[in-house]
Amino acid sequence: MEENKNPGPPPEARLHFLDYWRVIRIRKAIIITVFLITAIIATAVTFILPESYASTARIEVQNEGGIINGFTTPSAENFGYDAFYIQNTFEIIQSQLVLSNVISRMDLNNVWGKKYNNGEPLKTMETMEFLKNQISLTPVRNTKLIAITVYSYDKNEAASLANAIAGAYRDYRLDTSRETLDAGLQALSRNYLEESNRIEELQSNVDYLRRTYGITDGNALSPSPTMPQEELAKYHDQMLEGEQVYEKQLILYQSLQAIAQTNKNELRDVIPTVFPDSTLSSLMDQLHESERDLAEKKVDYTTNRFEVSRVQALVNSLEQQINDRVDGILAGLGAQVNAQKASLDLITNQVAEAKATDLENDQKYQPYYDARRKLGELMTVHNLLYSKITAQTVDASIPRYSMVQITDVAQPGKAPVKPNKTLNIVLGLVFGLIMGVGLAFFIEYLDTSVKTIDDVERTFQAPVLGVIPQNIGYLVEEGTESKHAEAYRVLRTNLLFSRHDEKLNTIVVVSAGAGEGKSTTTINLATVFAQAGNRVLVVDSDLRRPTLHKLFKVANNLGLTNYLLKQNTVAEVVQTTPVPNLDFMASGRLPNSSMGILGSAQMKEMIAELKQRYDFIFFDSPPILGVSDASILASEVDLVMQVIQYRRYPQPMTIRAKQMIEKVGGNFVGLVLNNINMSQDEGYYYYSGYYHDYYYTRTAGEQEAEAKAAAAGASDDNSETGVKQKY
Repeated sequence: MEENKNPGPPPEARLHFLDYWRVIRIRKAIIITVFLITAIIATAVTFILPESYASTARIEVQNEGGIINGFTTPSAENFGYDAFYIQNTFEIIQSQLVLSNVISRMDLNNVWGKKYNNGEPLKTMETMEFLKNQISLTPVRNTKLIAITVYSYDKNEAASLANAIAGAYRDYRLDTSRETLDAGLQALSRNYLEESNRIEELQSNVDYLRRTYGITDGNALSPSPTMPQEELAKYHDQMLEGEQVYEKQLILYQSLQAIAQTNKNELRDVIPTVFPDSTLSSLMDQLHESERDLAEKKVDYTTNRFEVSRVQALVNSLEQQINDRVDGILAGLGAQVNAQKASLDLITNQVAEAKATDLENDQKYQPYYDARRKLGELMTVHNLLYSKITAQTVDASIPRYSMVQITDVAQPGKAPVKPNKTLNIVLGLVFGLIMGVGLAFFIEYLDTSVKTIDDVERTFQAPVLGVIPQNIGYLVEEGTESKHAEAYRVLRTNLLFSRHDEKLNTIVVVSAGAGEGKSTTTINLATVFAQAGNRVLVVDSDLRRPTLHKLFKVANNLGLTNYLLKQNTVAEVVQTTPVPNLDFMASGRLPNSSMGILGSAQMKEMIAELKQRYDFIFFDSPPILGVSDASILASEVDLVMQVIQYRRYPQPMTIRAKQMIEKVGGNFVGLVLNNINMSQDEGYYYYSGYYHDYYYTRTAGEQEAEAKAAAAGASDDNSETGVKQKY
């Protein structure tokens, strides 16, 4: 009971694909209705709409060019596909410059005024807007072709308009090109005259300066150099070569001078390797031979002997000759260095003097040559202007129809293109299906009633004891072999297992609102208990709107109210029914106030007495949210069971009913889902379909054996509980 009074937060609901499919199946009537209505409307509108024809003229558009390309005009073939240019062309075609000509040529203000404005001429802007709505421009991909499509209710008018627009755009391009060429020629001519006047002034100034400076070469743009460029290059090469030779000789001379100052004998050995000299080589050979001879003489003779003195004198003479020769060679090398230096200085001075002379001439004659160059530049521009004027004059005389060529002339359409009946109907079907499904899900979203067992258990935090299919009758009339009895047998089984004590045998069946199947559930559940061998009593405690007596076809003169008012005994107010083991107590006549009666001590005494007489007592009650009778009964009986009709009342209403049961202290055992459409909601199929298949596939012997076993079980229950029989 504590769990029911303080339920925790309901777990989060997660939608599955089957949940969406369930919504579609349940709401299929809405989906089909919306689908059919939309399809019918789309079809009707499609056939009602007036038929429209289309005609297309195609033009080839070039950026520039003519039949013969001008001297300076680029060839149109140089321009490839340009999306920006094509879009710009679209805007021009739909501009006032082009469409106004079409309107005036075809007198559309009056023609369309008669058709669409009750005979009154339209304004040009109105006609233009109407015409724009009838035009469709599309480029042919990767080409310079543009398709001009015009829609009209008159196929001949559509073709005429398409051709007129193509021709108007072509004329616009031609006129624009001519105006541009004329304006360009005028500008070029003005520039040409201005440049001619400037050339005359500059030519006079150049002639004056040439006479003043005595310049003979009147075509030269700069002074003639004193030293020609070829000669200057030659001198430059000689200077480089002379510098290299001079540097080499100077280094050699300075090295030999350094050796001569330190060791002159070493110099005699070095010079032959640098400057081969036959005389020096011969003297060196004689010196070497004399020195060997002197050495031999000194061995054989003393130094005072004549032979030694003679050879010694010869050696000294040779050394003197060698030294003189070396000094001469060294002096000759110095002379060569000085001569090379003088030659290099001479060339350098000549080049410097030539450059100085040229620089002086440049500065002196600069005004003349500046004026001469400026005159040459103006002459070049002047000649270009003349060529341009000539080319533009020729271009202006060349036909330029190739800028816009009408490649395909529009022809009247053979069949209407609008409305596209197939497309409209298909779109209507698709839109209708989408609208139907969307509306179904929207209604499902707004519907807060109980839909599934998961909804109930998640919201109410209470078990579902049974699921009752749709269109269930009364088992009292259908008999024990009713195909619907199995659903109530399941409810009976779950109810028995939900009892914590076998002494709890008084049960009240309540509901939040009227029409949820509370009375039907009460009777059929009692019937199933009675068929199982239990002694059962059904009490019609709905004192305000009693209905059970009509089902059992008995009078309502005696019943519950008679006993509670102490007018009759229990035995007098209880009536038998056609169902074995099932008795019935009608409500009796309705007193002025039923609340006091149901809450009286006499009611409690009656319940206690009936608990001794019957195995199970079922009380039918009014809606718990309508009157207080059901709340009083819930507080007095052992068990309370709530019936919820599938998709009838909002969940907050049914939740409030459960809360009221718990608030008055009722022992709430569970819920019953009633009136489930098994054909639409396959989620409930296993509650009834399985029972139906199982029940009807059993043989007669199996059914008889099961009935005997149920009767035997009921007898055992009666013997164990010690239930007293009715008087």
